[in-house]
Amino acid sequence: MSVQLHTLSNGLRIVTEHMPGLKSASLGIWVNAGGRNETLAQNGIAHFLEHMAFKGTKTRSALQIAEAIEDVGGYINAYTSREMTAYYARVLQDDVPLALDVISDILLNPVFDPAEIETERGVILQEIGQALDTPDDIIFDWLQEVAYPDQPIGRTILGPVERVSAFSRDDLAEFVRTNYQPGQMILSAAGAIDHDAIVKRAEALFGHLDAGPAQALIVPAQFQGGERHEVKSLEQVHFALALEGPAYNDPEIYTAQIYATALGGGMSSRLFQEVREKRGLCYTIFAQAGAYADTGMTTIYAGTSADQIGDLAAITMDELKRSADDMRADEVARARAQMKAGLLMGLESPSNRAERLARMVSIWGRVPPLEEVIARIDAVTTGDVKSLAADMVTKSGAALTIYGPAKATPDLAALRERLAA
Repeated sequence: MSVQLHTLSNGLRIVTEHMPGLKSASLGIWVNAGGRNETLAQNGIAHFLEHMAFKGTKTRSALQIAEAIEDVGGYINAYTSREMTAYYARVLQDDVPLALDVISDILLNPVFDPAEIETERGVILQEIGQALDTPDDIIFDWLQEVAYPDQPIGRTILGPVERVSAFSRDDLAEFVRTNYQPGQMILSAAGAIDHDAIVKRAEALFGHLDAGPAQALIVPAQFQGGERHEVKSLEQVHFALALEGPAYNDPEIYTAQIYATALGGGMSSRLFQEVREKRGLCYTIFAQAGAYADTGMTTIYAGTSADQIGDLAAITMDELKRSADDMRADEVARARAQMKAGLLMGLESPSNRAERLARMVSIWGRVPPLEEVIARIDAVTTGDVKSLAADMVTKSGAALTIYGPAKATPDLAALRERLAA
């Protein structure tokens, strides 16, 4: 399997990887623009724009966009994150040119029909309502907000109802003009593909675009921390805690990911065993390490009953503190194995591989060989994990959100005191 990278004269990057034996391919455009590229007045517009991409172009109606891909048995979709928006498709080998044509069409030729804008506005408002009715979704938005208050990276991706209700056609066009320049786009493809053929077709479709103005600098992230408690009549109390962690280009990111896996990444993890298996305090509990360009968070989530939230929170703090003292070599080895297996298993999918290619190019401007990544994972020692755990307990900022039927819930100050005890 070989990775090939090419850059057009206007700055658009093309990265591909041929996967022998496959009869299908995944390809798309990843744009380095998401929620944190928005101003306060634009909050939610990156996601709104993603929806509008499928609502018609100068040559295809919304139905024709769907039919073009589904008539050949393919799949097309998109997503918006805080740092990226992706438009991608999965098709059979012979239909790669068609998929690339459709994706380029929705990016380059959107009509932003006023009637379709109003229709999709209603859809997005329903999506916001659904998120508000899903406690284990909305609690992470609140956690992000209290971790990064009054910052673009802390705002919800969907945006508030009042902003989404007011976006106009001109607002959408302005966000595209500012953020959808060739230098911010990465065309990524994996599977049954031919690199040279994709480069040639990309040149024809995108080569005429001007490089455009430089993308506005994003506001640097500052993890400040804080807390939010929302009382509501639910079946469970939802608990989410975040500790400041490394950014994705920080060498410690691998240590943070291994630590999160050992702490709460599977059935053998410390939190799962101590909180669920031994004490039966919850059904779901996990830890994960997330990262951005200049910051990161290690997050713990659990759901429990109102009368057990105090015990769950206290034990979670105890496990955080204990992990800095007695994390064992076999736990770190198991977490390393889980991380490597997850990476390698995921890369058996062309869709996962295409996304990884785009993200690596976005982060580092290259695609590190798998051997290099595996070596970095294997290089993390038990001492490294314990040192990072100690820093998180004693030095990192923290954010807490609690949502549910619990008027008497632990506050952040009390939890930090337990860590320091």
